Amino acid sequence: MAQRILVVDDEPQIRRALRAALQAAGYAVLQAAAGAEALDMLALHEPDVVILDLGLPDMDGGDVCVRLRAWSRVPVIVLSVREAEREKVKALDAGADDYLVKPFGIAELLARIRAALRRSKEEVGLPVVTHRDLVIDLARHRVQRDGQEIHLTPTEYALLAYLATHRGKVLTHQMILRHVWGPEYEAETQYLRVFVSQLRRKVEPEPRDPQFLLTDIGVGYRFPDPDPPATGGGIGPERPR
Repeated sequence: MAQRILVVDDEPQIRRALRAALQAAGYAVLQAAAGAEALDMLALHEPDVVILDLGLPDMDGGDVCVRLRAWSRVPVIVLSVREAEREKVKALDAGADDYLVKPFGIAELLARIRAALRRSKEEVGLPVVTHRDLVIDLARHRVQRDGQEIHLTPTEYALLAYLATHRGKVLTHQMILRHVWGPEYEAETQYLRVFVSQLRRKVEPEPRDPQFLLTDIGVGYRFPDPDPPATGGGIGPERPR
């Protein structure tokens, strides 16, 4: 069965052009002209990729992303005339996976779609990271503590997931900023501290005495190693943490 692409754009000529190009590349194409229609089609047809315009008649494309991310991890590629950096950051923080500025080349769009599909396929086998009562499901992008789901922004989740997938390893401020926000943010250590503080308030039982987001002063942050298994009453000093 052909992979399904949902094109969300209020301009008929854009939809027609994309439908022709995507069908020629072997994809099945669904179309929506407004945000509410797109959300209905997403729930009904479960497409493999969404191509989303931001300037929709009934709601902003960023709002579509936010609503979609409450229940789906389908890759979203934004196509927009908005080229300001703040618009790109806003869309990506809302949950978009990629951003292309109109006008764009069909070859580049097809390459972005292939990359999104590869990433989506790779995520299926991602593990669940557990430490004490915190559970991070990396495939489903869900976080729970003590059985209760914790709602994170896409950026907060990306920060937590990056640390959790490198558990036990100290990640420098620059490494984290480069991975989560991009190389242009490598010097913004205060920016990182603000997000870590926000994240601790959501995931830590006691944010001032963190169990999950540990600080290595002057260097960076780390997610702890798994708790060591019980030794059955061994003799000797407790292993230092």
